[in-house]
Amino acid sequence: MNIAFFLLPKSDVVSVTLDSTLRQTLERMEYHRYTAVPIIDKTGVYVGTVTEGDLLWYMKNSKGKVTFENASKFLLKDIPLRVDNKPVSIDEDMEDLINLAKVQNFVPVVDDMNRFIGIVRRSQIIEYCEKFVSRSETAQRQ
Repeated sequence: MNIAFFLLPKSDVVSVTLDSTLRQTLERMEYHRYTAVPIIDKTGVYVGTVTEGDLLWYMKNSKGKVTFENASKFLLKDIPLRVDNKPVSIDEDMEDLINLAKVQNFVPVVDDMNRFIGIVRRSQIIEYCEKFVSRSETAQRQ
């Protein structure tokens, strides 16, 4: 099956840019109730995924220099990401997508120029795999 079948397009994905502030990122994640969002640069290239943990560890390790009150002074591009969430190319096969989904809540999808075009949620992949398990169990019972 083609990865595009599962794609939630870029226009429907909550994302941030490298120039977003720590506060903007926190507020966006809180508003949408997400624990991680993709980061896109000015040219539309997928840069990485920022998580709540990245933001909290950055604040904790600042030894009090970064607070919620002054979080608008710190840019996302200066915050280290703890995990390197890999994207998948729209041309890759389902096996590649499934392997990434094992360790990521969502898999960013990029075109051949590494431009972000959307995500595939892990829940969609599990639903896809569930159909095969159900078919197999039904066939074994017969």
